[in-house]
Parts: sequence; C-alpha cells; structure tokens
Amino acid sequence: MSNTNKQRRLVSFEAEFVGLKVKNKTDPNRHPRYRISDENWDIIKELRLKGTKGIVASCNTLDVDPTTVKHLWKKTGDESIFIKNPLFASELQKTYANIKTDLIKDLQKYSPKFPVIKRNIPEDPHLLVVDIADLHVGKLADEFETGDAYDNNIAIQRAHQGLQGLLDKSAGFTIDKVLFIAGNDILHTDNAKRTTTSGTPQDTTEMWHKNFLLAKQLYVDLLEKLISVADVHFVFNPSNHDFTNGFFLADVIKTYFRQCKNITFDCDLQHRKYFSYGKNLIGSTHGDGAKQTDLGPLMAHESPDWSSSVHRYIYTHHVHHKNVKDMIGVTIESVRSASGTDAWHSRNGYTGAPKAVEGFIHHPEHGQIARLSHIFY
Repeated sequence: MSNTNKQRRLVSFEAEFVGLKVKNKTDPNRHPRYRISDENWDIIKELRLKGTKGIVASCNTLDVDPTTVKHLWKKTGDESIFIKNPLFASELQKTYANIKTDLIKDLQKYSPKFPVIKRNIPEDPHLLVVDIADLHVGKLADEFETGDAYDNNIAIQRAHQGLQGLLDKSAGFTIDKVLFIAGNDILHTDNAKRTTTSGTPQDTTEMWHKNFLLAKQLYVDLLEKLISVADVHFVFNPSNHDFTNGFFLADVIKTYFRQCKNITFDCDLQHRKYFSYGKNLIGSTHGDGAKQTDLGPLMAHESPDWSSSVHRYIYTHHVHHKNVKDMIGVTIESVRSASGTDAWHSRNGYTGAPKAVEGFIHHPEHGQIARLSHIFY
C-alpha cells in the first residue's frame, strides 16, 4: 500500500468535516463511505495542525500536560473531528532523550570522591534499620476530595523529617551499621502514561522524569547524612508501582556512590533480600509477591545464614499499615508508609492508619530491641 493510500485511510474519519462524504454505491442504506483526493490532503493537514493547537488549548484549560494526551475528539456545533496528537510520540522520545542526557551530564559533572571514614569499633554496637517505605514520589492526593493533601513537596519533606526523627530517637544507642531499605514504591508510576508497571492509572503530580530526578536527589541526600553516622548497606526491594524505574533509580544511586568505601549495595532484582548482623538474619521484601506464610520457609531455603542465625526478621511493605506476627522461627513485620491517601484508597475506605517513617534497632546478640516511629499528623 502506498504512503498516500495509508494517509487516506488514516484520515478517512476526518473526511466528513471537509465535505467529502459520498454514498455507498453498493448499498445506499449502509454507512456512507469516505473518499479523499490528493488535492484535499493539504486541507486535512491544515485541520490537523489546527487540531493540534486545539489539543494544547483544551489541555491547558483542563490543566493537563498536552504531551501526555494521545488523541482528542473535538465536538462543537460546527465540527466533529477526531485528532491524533503528534506531540505525544515525539514528546516521549524527547523527554527520554533529555533525561538520559541530563543524567549522564550530571554524573560526569559531579562524580564525588568520598574520603574513607575510619571508625572505631564500639564496645556495645547496634544496627539501625532505616525503612522509608512506600513514599510514592509523584503521588497526588487532593485534600478537598480525600481529606488528605499529598504531593512531592510533602513527600520529600516527610522523608527528611522522618530520617532525622529516627536519628534523634536512636541517639541513646551506639550505631555501628545502618541498613537502608530502599525501593518499595519510592516512585508512584513507572512510565510516561502515569500508570503503575501493570498499567493501573494513578493520580499524579509532576512529570515522570522530574519525579525520578527528585527521588534520585532525595536518596543522595539521605545516604550522605547516614554515612556520617555509620557505614551503610543499601538494599533495594523491587515493587509493583515502579518495577522498572525503581531498579534504574537504585542502579543510578549505586553508580553515584561507586567511589564511596563506606557504603555497600544489593541492587539486583530478587524480590527477597537478606542481611546478616551478628546473630540477626534480616529479610526484606515489598510484600506484593510471596504469601506471608511462605516467607519464613523461603528465608530458610534462600539464605545460607539461616542455620547460623538466632534472631530472624522479615520487613514487608505494600500495605501501608502495621502488622506484626511471630511465625515459626521468624517474625514478620509490615512497615507503615509516610504517603498520603489518594482518591482510590479514600473511596474504598483504606484510611486511618498512622502515616510514619519507621526504623528498628538490632543488637548483635539480642536481636531487635527497639522500634522507632516518626509519625506525621
């Protein structure tokens, strides 16, 4: 099929608007057929140009980014026309190219060299687990609709305040190691269409690339603060809202700190991660995969440190509320979220759980000895 014929088929639905409707010769009672001549093709292109402007104007009226709108059907008293938005595909390519270029430039421009911090071995050491769970950078909650306001400014502020709150509350313990549990829906969406990895639409604020860069800078700031306290082990938990972008983010953070000897990384895509500290075996997973009753047996099967450990814990996420259960040989604890209540959760009654950033203190001999919560009101 020639390009001209393809173009004719693509715009056949627009032909009625320019008066090109013809009757079906084989059956006059059937829906009219459409025909467009070469000389009228310029008219169609002109209409599409106007239509594109119409898309931009309509989106601006609705406070919607026009580059995220695939098409528009404009209906007025004088016209009815379905318009494909050429900005949609081109903007996807443009924004991806821009973020890739900006990210590479950023890493090349500022590749920090961290001096090695030599630390004395304390007499009574402890592990601080920092678990800023389900932050959902990019989520939008409208207080008028849900009674709970949430956007990127609130998300970043709560992460910083939450970490400082955990550090303040842990001041009575000598911290010689930090376990930083990352991922777990750090980003609210996974693509330019404002959906999760599986395609579920979300209420969002800001563009996807801005959300990514905000989350990147947040992790950099938090980790730089934690490195001043103790050596850090960074564990990435893949999650359902941002399975791909969350992994990319973790890999960027690992690259950023590649010259830092006081931080180690576990950033592969395994859904369950394990970390040993003294007689503690600590697992973490997002919570959208294996059943809770299977997590203990999976830990015994997957971790070589099961037999040498005495105190075993698995921290899960995803549900945004607290749930602690002692199973055979392991304690499983879900972690609260600092994120706000969006329209879907509000409509379905998933409200009322305290919003918090949580942490835990582990003693190398005695296991988990303290829970720390920084609650937001």
